[in-house]
Amino acid sequence: MPRPERSLNLVAAGSDDYRRRARRILPRQLFDYVDGGANSEATVRANRRDLDAIEFRQRVLRDVAGPTTATTVLGQPLAQPLILAPVGFAGMMARRAEVQAATAAAHQGVPFVESTLSICSLEEVAQAAPPPWFQLYIMRDRGYAAALLERAQAARCPVLVLTVDLAVVGRRLRDVRNGIDATLGPWGRWRRSADLAAHLRWAVDVGRRGRPLRFGNLEAAVPDARLPTDFQRWIATQFDPSVTWDDLLWVRERWTGPLVVKGILEPDDAARAVDCGADAVIVSNHGGRQLDSAPSTIRALPAVVDAVGGRTEVLMDGGVRSGQDVARALALGARACLVGRPWVYAVAAEGTRGVDRLLTLMRDELVVTMALTGSRDLADLGPHILR
Repeated sequence: MPRPERSLNLVAAGSDDYRRRARRILPRQLFDYVDGGANSEATVRANRRDLDAIEFRQRVLRDVAGPTTATTVLGQPLAQPLILAPVGFAGMMARRAEVQAATAAAHQGVPFVESTLSICSLEEVAQAAPPPWFQLYIMRDRGYAAALLERAQAARCPVLVLTVDLAVVGRRLRDVRNGIDATLGPWGRWRRSADLAAHLRWAVDVGRRGRPLRFGNLEAAVPDARLPTDFQRWIATQFDPSVTWDDLLWVRERWTGPLVVKGILEPDDAARAVDCGADAVIVSNHGGRQLDSAPSTIRALPAVVDAVGGRTEVLMDGGVRSGQDVARALALGARACLVGRPWVYAVAAEGTRGVDRLLTLMRDELVVTMALTGSRDLADLGPHILR
């Protein structure tokens, strides 16, 4: 496990602290892959700006002794209303990062969502921690998508998260500039290799100490792959712009457990997802990585809650960096929040311990925010605590 830096008090480190440290540790191409968004990154900025703009109403002389952050999502008990979001390629940021994050999540009593594009397979994660939730894309190869569903059920993954906002891949200019492309020429390949070699700590942790960087959930689909770029070429062929609501019904027929649809921003899409059998929806703009200038998720949240909140659970991700952000989202109707980039920064900086400490800090921030807004229970959080 990486040793902590003396200059940073990691006991109190938050998302921004871990982000700064991850930026020093990771090759630029990998940090920018996690940190960046689509086009001018206007939606990335809006996710944060609109959360920061929401002010709290401070209340005094309320009995806020004995606060609790416990809740349930889809019947599963959570120690706090947080879920570690699926992040593709995460195992490139730290050695077996998905296993490390899932272990920390289990210790903190919150779910971990395994990405289809994870380095660690869902079976490896399920052996190291409680079975994760599993995130799926509807691929062109429906047979392999069906096989992944079968694997997730065999591994006893309790929840399926279906991502629906990736008909095509957003134009992520940082990735283009850094050459994250499986069809690079000789100069681009040299530049990528030089970037990786210049970050010795990362190379030792992920490269030499880790197992080969293979996408564990895709090995059966690309049996001859030897390098991550081999998998990237196959992945690039699998995003399917012809996916429709009928494909959501196709998944619903094959998945027997709770089904969550991720990537909803519009109320009518949320309503149709519920009509197609979704047990919950996630208000998400893919962290600003898909349609730039799409609305921030905190702005989109209330209308979605109004449309379907009485019929299903509504979750939110996008820009959530603190327990205060969680309180804002819950006050506007979310059942819980997902965080992606923060746990990746933390695992890159300090492994399992970093994710564990991040989740502890976010819970502590939520408790303080509840107390100072006169709330003792999550059910007390509502629009009345906001200005």
